[in-house]
Amino acid sequence: MSGPITDASVAAVVIGRNEGARLIRCLTSLKDQVDRVIYVDSGSTDGSVAAARDMGVEVVELDTTVPFTAARARNAGFAALGGTPPPFVQFVDGDCGVAPGWIAAALAGFDGREDLAVVTGWRSEIHPEASIYNALVEFEWHRPAGEIPACGGDMMVRSADFIAVGGFDPTVIAAEDDEFCTRLRKSGKRLLRIPVAMTQHDAAMTRFGQWWQRAVRSGHGFAQVGDLHPEYFRPERRRVMIFGALLPLLAVIGLLAWMPLLWGALALYVLSYVRTVQGLRRENLPPRAALHQAIFLSLSKFPNLLGMLRYYLRKSRGRAMRIIEYK
Repeated sequence: MSGPITDASVAAVVIGRNEGARLIRCLTSLKDQVDRVIYVDSGSTDGSVAAARDMGVEVVELDTTVPFTAARARNAGFAALGGTPPPFVQFVDGDCGVAPGWIAAALAGFDGREDLAVVTGWRSEIHPEASIYNALVEFEWHRPAGEIPACGGDMMVRSADFIAVGGFDPTVIAAEDDEFCTRLRKSGKRLLRIPVAMTQHDAAMTRFGQWWQRAVRSGHGFAQVGDLHPEYFRPERRRVMIFGALLPLLAVIGLLAWMPLLWGALALYVLSYVRTVQGLRRENLPPRAALHQAIFLSLSKFPNLLGMLRYYLRKSRGRAMRIIEYK
């Protein structure tokens, strides 16, 4: 490669399914930042394919007879770049707009760091005030800068490293980005989050059912990625089993046979809730928001458990892993 790394060619791979106006915002935000944009569509019925083509974007339409996954879509987008892809590829979810100047900032992060496979930045929620569910997601995006073990799907990746580890695992339906990053780390590569605005996400969650389904999907990811990499998501799986399965079982036994057991289980829930509030406050969340969000973080163990059980049931029956959509 000639010249500084900041002059390197970059392509963007955008994935989406029925994103509507969010997709247009995403593609527009990339227009003047990258050399090439590939949009991969997973069976949209809202005119996304036509809209992308009208903008002059290259479109890949996935075969609808094969189960959709974000991992499969990203791999298809990378493959569409041909046998000699540009040195760097920016992956973006179609419900995210890319911040002005992000591509240049990410390339600068790679400069002089051949050990880096991934550079990511800060994601924020476009309408955190719209609902408690959006606010939960906004807080979820708050992560410190520096070297990291994994990141979400919005990331710039060195193409050579993507090829070396075989890209994303198309069978992983949730937390496929964590799984991909884990393989990169195991190959000896490093990942970096820089303190720069990267993308604005639009969760568009206004209903409890949407939040619940998203938490089910997270639980599926805990189980599936944990199956592939037992050391990963271990604390998350342990918390789900304790607060989503063990304590409810003890509470029922206590209710039927020995009341102190019921009160003990309830006391542990209260203690966990208080600790969750304290943790949120330490991360500078205002008191009222911390009290509110801690309720949902405590409650999430139940849909997480359902997602884990869904994965184990699918695996035991030899069934394909299918996406769990929340919007």
